[in-house]
Amino acid sequence: MPRREVWHNGWWRPAHALASPNFGPRPAQTAVTLAVIHSISLPPGHYRGDAVARLFTNRLDCSAHPCFEGLRGLEVSAHFFVRRSGRVLQFVSCEQRAWHAGRSQWRGRDNCNDWSIGIELEGLEGDAFEPAQIQSLAHLLRALVRRYPIAEAVGHEHIAPGRKGDPGAGFDWRGLKRALREGGPRLPVIEDRKA
Repeated sequence: MPRREVWHNGWWRPAHALASPNFGPRPAQTAVTLAVIHSISLPPGHYRGDAVARLFTNRLDCSAHPCFEGLRGLEVSAHFFVRRSGRVLQFVSCEQRAWHAGRSQWRGRDNCNDWSIGIELEGLEGDAFEPAQIQSLAHLLRALVRRYPIAEAVGHEHIAPGRKGDPGAGFDWRGLKRALREGGPRLPVIEDRKA
């Protein structure tokens, strides 16, 4: 029996697909060389709901919670969303430009959306993430590296310093490095965060 392809038109088959309308074409001849890791929860610190998926698909009822009011009219997306359980959802084909990074720069290049994959982790900036998320993220990053010329994975905090702080101090970069073993992208230099 022939082996089923893992990718189809930029969609990763192990992920649950929920197509977002919030994307656009990448600039011509632009290689995807960066993965950007974010964190999000809606409302902040609340997990297991569908508010993030609704936000990325323009179906969020902004009157459902006071903190949603500031999201009214916002059109954002990420390529992937990794739930606390480790389940992966995909909203935008990796062949397309998702709207996740905003004003950003990495290694002298602006507009990281043009040449990156955006991965949101269900979590709160600064808090710890679940081991299942780190394992799923490592699996996803290895798959991305096999499919695209991704050289590095960094946090939103690295490409938009002073403006963004996610995934934050609770994200275990060392744990991700261990989970990646071989075959993953380079990660940011990790300083000891000892008290």
